[in-house]
Amino acid sequence: MKLELGYIDIKGIRFDDYNAIEDGVLVVNPDELVKPVLEDELIKSAHFEIAAPGESVRITPVKDVIEPRVKVEGPGAIFPGMIAKVDTVGSGRTHVMRGMAVVTAGPIVGFQEGIIDMTGPGADYSPFSQLHNLVLVMEMQDNGATAHEYEKAARMAGLATAARVGELARELVPDEVEVFETPTIAQSYSDELKDLPRVAYVMMLQSQGLLHDTYCYGVDVKRTLTTMISATEVMDGAIVSGNCVSACDKNTTYHHLNNPVIQDLFKQHGKTLNYVGTIITNENVYLADKLRSSDWTAKLADFLSLDAAIVSQEGFGNPDTDLILNCKKLEAKGVKTVIITDEYAGQDGKSQSLADADVAADAVVTGGNANELILLPPMDRVIGCLDYVDKIAGGHDGSLRPDGSIEAELQVITGSTNEMGFNRLSAR
Repeated sequence: MKLELGYIDIKGIRFDDYNAIEDGVLVVNPDELVKPVLEDELIKSAHFEIAAPGESVRITPVKDVIEPRVKVEGPGAIFPGMIAKVDTVGSGRTHVMRGMAVVTAGPIVGFQEGIIDMTGPGADYSPFSQLHNLVLVMEMQDNGATAHEYEKAARMAGLATAARVGELARELVPDEVEVFETPTIAQSYSDELKDLPRVAYVMMLQSQGLLHDTYCYGVDVKRTLTTMISATEVMDGAIVSGNCVSACDKNTTYHHLNNPVIQDLFKQHGKTLNYVGTIITNENVYLADKLRSSDWTAKLADFLSLDAAIVSQEGFGNPDTDLILNCKKLEAKGVKTVIITDEYAGQDGKSQSLADADVAADAVVTGGNANELILLPPMDRVIGCLDYVDKIAGGHDGSLRPDGSIEAELQVITGSTNEMGFNRLSAR
């Protein structure tokens, strides 16, 4: 499958009484854009705010981060099975509004949401502090609806808003165009690739339920078996976030659209390796489901005749077992495996980093220790509310100080220890 991504660089956002992109600035009519959001009877109120890099702004509690995109050529539409009909995406051309995001925020579902600071030490840990953010702040009706119903309403509002904003880029000439093409199985055995190691990406998707969900073409992945997907399908909106795991290592929809493992494998394809496929597998709660999914991962590795695999995780604790099972079974097949995770090693960094371990996991990339303490200074403006700071994962009773500063673990910062490597931490 061949996909062209045409990047429209966004250098700012402002409100007005019309919608357009003018000289790299997104112009939004907030009153018009919010109307479809308010059509959902579960949403009591909604409004938009703008946060730019370097501003003294704190966004919390953050639910999802979504990059506006629009398909301009080829089958399907952005976010198939969610806000568009089910159709295979991953080919043709898609325009990408690079440098901005739609962020959903507000008192939405509960304790596992996050914080994005646009300046200060918190901004140093989140890649989303570098974007121009159009923030959709929602408040839900107090009508007895469940947290799952609230989550769905917020998720669909965010995706639909990003798609509407993306439409503004449909007729524009991109600032840059990149082409990505996934080989067929037959092509992966071609003469020019035969001497390169056969490598696949195993992407673990959060699917533990209780608001820990990921969707592929609109299907909750806990209902699926491990399978293969074209990398360009992932880049074209086939996978979206629906989970409320700890903010530091949750994969937002933005992460899926811009998966750095996929992008780096594409860059090395035909040079240092032969990128032969992408395997998606779920992270379920019960051992039988974990065994089944990891068995299928190993079977597909056999089918692809892999020499090596990169495995990325989402979440921590219970999913550590899925990670280690995938690693062990791949290594038992003779597949050299590198795993990407993060650590919960205690605030002093001295505890065991993962809840599971095995000698087969001898090549590990870490996104950092999510238990590390950080002090976030007060900001001049808060988008959303501070009511949940003490309750979100990584916070504690007294995290929010009287002056508006926050002492908490890195867990509270959206994207700080992301297990795709999409973060700003590094070590040497």
